[in-house]
Amino acid sequence: MGSVQVQTVSKQYEVRINSGLRHQVGALLKELLQPVSSILIVTDSNVAPYYLKDVIQSFDESSVVYDYVIESGEASKSFSVYEQVLSKALEVGLDRKSAVIALGGGVVGDLAGFVAATYMRGIRFVQMPTTLLAHDSSVGGKVAINHRLGKNMVGSFHQPEAVLYDTDCLMSLPEEEWKSGFAEVIKHGFIRDEAFLKQLEREWTSFKTISVERLNDMLARSISVKADVVSEDEQEHGIRAHLNFGHTLGHAIEAQLGYGKITHGEAVAIGMLFALRLSEEMLDVNFHIEQYENWFLKLGYRTKIPASLNRERLLQTMSKDKKVEAGTIRMVLLKKLGEATIVNIPPEKIRVLLDERMEGSHG
Repeated sequence: MGSVQVQTVSKQYEVRINSGLRHQVGALLKELLQPVSSILIVTDSNVAPYYLKDVIQSFDESSVVYDYVIESGEASKSFSVYEQVLSKALEVGLDRKSAVIALGGGVVGDLAGFVAATYMRGIRFVQMPTTLLAHDSSVGGKVAINHRLGKNMVGSFHQPEAVLYDTDCLMSLPEEEWKSGFAEVIKHGFIRDEAFLKQLEREWTSFKTISVERLNDMLARSISVKADVVSEDEQEHGIRAHLNFGHTLGHAIEAQLGYGKITHGEAVAIGMLFALRLSEEMLDVNFHIEQYENWFLKLGYRTKIPASLNRERLLQTMSKDKKVEAGTIRMVLLKKLGEATIVNIPPEKIRVLLDERMEGSHG
């Protein structure tokens, strides 16, 4: 079994990585959460048919277990669905010794975590990610829902008691989901671990055949980077912002295309290449971007900004991003591979490079 320790100011917890963990949840939680009065499993309509029964059956007859299934998709990170889950918690009488299990991808983790953070001013919860993308969001304690005026603008920091990562769940994912999650893995290499980045480049050139051993190793290494950053800066006062590498443009592309038109990871992949190019301009470095662009293309990513998007609207959206301070566009750039920094960027410089990185351009 792979294991990563996460140590923050507020909590220490373990990320366990192994195939078949969903069949052991009941026993593991007796070890991790004693005492626990009742459990509410929150999952979604895609995950429930595959894995909910297995998790429920892992508990013995003395356990009190409830479940609530939300519709899959980003639209469920809303005030109305948040209220529905809270109502379920109240109806079944969850108390301060109860716990919430988030069984699903990032949407379920964010929503269920925010319910746990706010129900009775905070009860315990456990992350059970079922996607590759959620390997990133399940560690670190950021939980949130969306507002019509902004993504993840209503939320909290609420660390889980544990993260249980059953890698069997990843084997049924479509290739789009692999691409979406793998971009965050690559990001961890770029910002913190050059050797890991080189290993990924050598070993991961396709998602067609993946061994569990290689997957478990990759996840443990990637999550270790996230755990190190979070342990140094739990509430994003400093270097935790480095985890947003590629996200300022990535989030703008998602927002302008409409959520769901491009996966989060594909948008971040475009954003990372843009940030590398911007790093070259601002910090006088050379990253031989063609090498990374070719690797991304081999993995099936788009590497240029979709031609249908408007440069000025992208710039406007980037200037409203959570990472922006006082109207200045602050972006995570790289001084070198494995070393990130935050730089204030003149809008004109961004305009020029947005044009260069558009589909159909020769940049």
